[in-house]
Amino acid sequence: MSRNKKGFTLIELLVVIAIIAILMAILMPALQRVKQQAKTTACLANLKQWALMFAMYAEDNDSKFFSGQIDGQWTGSGRFWREAMRPYSKDDKTWLCPQATKNRGHGNTGGGGRMPLTSDEAWVIETNVDGDPDVGSYGLNGWILNPPPNTSAVYGRSPAEDHWRTANVAGSNNIPVFTGSWWVDSWPRHEDNPPQKNVQPTDNPNSNEMDRVCVDRHGGFVNCLMMDWTVKKTGLKELWTLRWSRSFITNGRWTKAGGAQPDSWPEWMRHYRDY
Repeated sequence: MSRNKKGFTLIELLVVIAIIAILMAILMPALQRVKQQAKTTACLANLKQWALMFAMYAEDNDSKFFSGQIDGQWTGSGRFWREAMRPYSKDDKTWLCPQATKNRGHGNTGGGGRMPLTSDEAWVIETNVDGDPDVGSYGLNGWILNPPPNTSAVYGRSPAEDHWRTANVAGSNNIPVFTGSWWVDSWPRHEDNPPQKNVQPTDNPNSNEMDRVCVDRHGGFVNCLMMDWTVKKTGLKELWTLRWSRSFITNGRWTKAGGAQPDSWPEWMRHYRDY
């Protein structure tokens, strides 16, 4: 009595492997998109937590923002907001966008800190008041500050009258407070040019500081906390339509209303949505 032993032939195995490979090639981009969307959602959740913290700070300070000083002294590397907000921000994870959780030890050094080299890295300040480093992925819009009386410029940024000082202003839904950022703070102006590459920007305080917030972590978008305490997924080119300071022109030359064309932008930004 004979038995017929049946099994996969080599050809059949190769066909199965090929089918699996094709399915993986189809599914992997979709899975990657889902992963990126999850990180974007987590980043927005972080900023919602910051919204509560900033609202609490403003409520505790007669609706006013930071002066830019600590104990009457000017201090660099955003220490004025980092130390002021530390009592409100108990979880270090809220300082980090899930797309940029580490500083890998390179980048430029200045003012006691390092700016990241690539958009998937965080900034780091070597020491805070406790002697530990601060690591973060977000930065403050410096124009929200409430400078002391008789101050003409804040860290070289002038005029002081351009600062918002308080959250109780009209159009607060279009005024950024806290955003994804290359650095701890920035003072963007409507005439600032876009960065030529999506890598560490040239750090020139008081010049082209839109570079600091034009960081591509969410597929052509950066997440922003607005002054009405809402959070917003903001297109990189849309940054030039937000009202960063009191004198910021929201229909300037880098907007569609101001005549900007897709080919006006650096090559890495041209395929992103225009505003």
